[in-house]
Amino acid sequence: MRKGLIFSALAAAALTAASFGVVLSHDPARAGPPQADAAAVDAAIAAGWANAAPEWKARLVQDETQKVCTETRNKPSPDVASTIMARERARIVYPEDGKLLGDWKKGEALAQSGFGGRFTDKEPKQQNGGNCYACHQLAASEISYGTLGPSLKGYGAARASDAAAVRAVYDKIYDSQAVLACSQMPRFGAAKFLSIEQIKDLVAYVMSPDSPVNK
Repeated sequence: MRKGLIFSALAAAALTAASFGVVLSHDPARAGPPQADAAAVDAAIAAGWANAAPEWKARLVQDETQKVCTETRNKPSPDVASTIMARERARIVYPEDGKLLGDWKKGEALAQSGFGGRFTDKEPKQQNGGNCYACHQLAASEISYGTLGPSLKGYGAARASDAAAVRAVYDKIYDSQAVLACSQMPRFGAAKFLSIEQIKDLVAYVMSPDSPVNK
């Protein structure tokens, strides 16, 4: 969720920029809205999270991929995009036994849970959730879902749970930017927000023929 939190923080900073004295610069020759000074934005974000726990403050520090995506407004050149995807693909870790499909029932619970994505989620500690329905349609029986991401209803059925398709789903969940540079989807595995077993369960929820996603 680290990447998602960065974007949320940036959005909040933009809304409160004036109160923090953020100075916007505008180049008439460049199309688009005025640009905020990066240092001022960083200061605004830090001030907004001043009382957050240290582990949450650490999420505000962008890694190399996040910095490039921010600087290019998520539209890197083809060469830069290739560099991003290669770097992120190197971070993917696969199960030692090579099995990528877990328990779809556990995956369903994870897809519906957003626990762990809020700094108010404290002890007693629960298992972090994927909060997948915030962005995707999955099971037809669930009528509440977001549309930031594509519908995944029937995704596995349409691909007959092909091994290559299963691996692609695992890769996407583990590190979305290994598949699409500057993807809006959180890098669940690379950020260590979800475990390998959790990711396997989510893959099963999306791909298993027995999952309600594919009914």
